[in-house]
Amino acid sequence: MHKRPDTQRATTRRQFMQRAGLGATALVASACATRAQDLPARRRADKRPNFVFILVDDMGWPDPACFGSPFHETPHIDRLAAQGMRFTDAYAACPVCSPTRASILSGQYPARVGITDFIPGHWRPYAKLRVPWNRHQRLPDDVVTLAERLSEEGYTCGSFGKWHLGDPHTMPTDHGFAHSVVTSGWGHFGNRSRPDLGLGPDDYLTEVLADLGSDFIATHRDEPFLLYLSHFAVHIPLEAREELIRKYQEKPKPDTGVNNPVYAAMVEHVDASVGRIMQALEENDLADDTVVALYSDNGGLHLRYDGEGEIVSTNAPLRDEKGSLYEGGVRVPCVVRWPGRIAPGSVCDTPITSVDIYPTFLELADVEPAPDHVLDGVSLAPLFAGATALPREDIFWHYPHYHHTTPAGAMRSGPWKLIEFFEDGRLELYNLAEDIGESRDVSAEFPETVRALHERMVAWRERVGAELPVPNPDYDPEREGEWAPRHPSVQQPR
Repeated sequence: MHKRPDTQRATTRRQFMQRAGLGATALVASACATRAQDLPARRRADKRPNFVFILVDDMGWPDPACFGSPFHETPHIDRLAAQGMRFTDAYAACPVCSPTRASILSGQYPARVGITDFIPGHWRPYAKLRVPWNRHQRLPDDVVTLAERLSEEGYTCGSFGKWHLGDPHTMPTDHGFAHSVVTSGWGHFGNRSRPDLGLGPDDYLTEVLADLGSDFIATHRDEPFLLYLSHFAVHIPLEAREELIRKYQEKPKPDTGVNNPVYAAMVEHVDASVGRIMQALEENDLADDTVVALYSDNGGLHLRYDGEGEIVSTNAPLRDEKGSLYEGGVRVPCVVRWPGRIAPGSVCDTPITSVDIYPTFLELADVEPAPDHVLDGVSLAPLFAGATALPREDIFWHYPHYHHTTPAGAMRSGPWKLIEFFEDGRLELYNLAEDIGESRDVSAEFPETVRALHERMVAWRERVGAELPVPNPDYDPEREGEWAPRHPSVQQPR
């Protein structure tokens, strides 16, 4: 259930890299490193930075050691933080994956893109509300993606790993990525991929992605590039290599927080992949020329393991989990490293969101947005230079779907967090500066703050075209907890 035996690989690393067609030699990371070490130090004539964006699936805010985990070992992520900037108040644009992924590649809020739930989504046919469904079951063709805009200005863009934006009907190569391997399947060993890499039952996905990313870096070291490396880990199912699981089984457990050996092993697998990518940059003389960012697509999942009632992951001190607009569902770990431009070991508590990645990378690359493409995010470049604020007041979320909570919208403005629940119109207000765990609703104490924030949230929904749920004519209180795969109107990708 949670592991695979160590078996003979069905194919060698070199063979599956050759199938990926990533370069003339298509060597694995270790071979690339040896070759790169023989090269003289050099700098590209094009001084614009490279970009490496590492997206982790379902990694909770407190999962890396540098964000507070007393059990997980993440030396490479910790090193990124020590060499760059750690963001304490970074947010995913949605508490589930597909909308956040769309926000990163579009620079737009999910409600504007038209993808507000994971693709294809699910729903509760007999709940109080009939929820809207994704206007698009794939990333729309008219969205000018970050990869498209950068590629128009001379960048080579590669996407490796999870896509979840309408595959196989639309793929990264349809949206500006010159090189792509999309992995899929329910598990972390022997995944399917397009193109087919022939992965065997002992090929662990984080290691495969590290190979793909490292080879892309080595192949394109003499030109500006964007590497979008999207992990499936640490998403369920819980699977890791036996030797790493044993390490955490034997490690003393803390009294509080996450201490599940399999989950901890998965976190370390991701961290090792980050280390491999950093090594590839260093060995190809690109570490000083590359912006590296690590992000999560939503908060962690509080799944239960083996039917024994054990909490595998917790976002404490944050409230709740993936699928919720409380902090545990949307606040995520984020680290950005850019030697010489970001002060080592810096910490930023200015709220940021995943829609900010797009305008940030464009500004650092000295690239203007496409003329007709609306950007909802703002550039983080001032924060990299030491600023303590951004030119905006509010960050918004719109999740009109049933998941681990009922349909809701939310916003953050300074220390204030307002949540509106659509079933009954209830408004909750929290002061995150005093109550990061959202344990005390203070809406009754600050009615004018609630009114002002709610007016701004309603106006924002109108601006971005956010769709709201409506009363469900099939509401049945005895069946309202039943789930269906997706709305019957969504049968084919649109």
